[in-house]
Amino acid sequence: MILFDDFTMEGKNPIYQQIVIYLKRRVAAGSITNGDELPSRRMLSALLSVNPNTVQKAYRILEEEGLIQSHSGAKSVMVVDEETIARIRGQLAEEEAGQLVSAMRAMGISREEAHRLIDRYWENG
Repeated sequence: MILFDDFTMEGKNPIYQQIVIYLKRRVAAGSITNGDELPSRRMLSALLSVNPNTVQKAYRILEEEGLIQSHSGAKSVMVVDEETIARIRGQLAEEEAGQLVSAMRAMGISREEAHRLIDRYWENG
């Protein structure tokens, strides 16, 4: 069962998007694999103290993207293969990099300074 013990809500995105991103990041990191079972919608909504419709919306998005498979009356499971991992990793990297570059440009940070910052944080991990 996929645990959400390290899930923390942030203020900028709707909670359903945060659930989707959380699961995608864990897939990209390899900590979620094919066939891993998700908590029921009701269980996750209670665990996160959110409306069940919020979890339903997140699960529906993941189903539409082919990342989870649900059957009525049965558990929902992750559907993940190497191609899916690569696609998600690329998608998340593009989105995060785009946001970072936009924020740095807005602050007037040069490309060289941005590279130095990224290198420093990359090394200090």
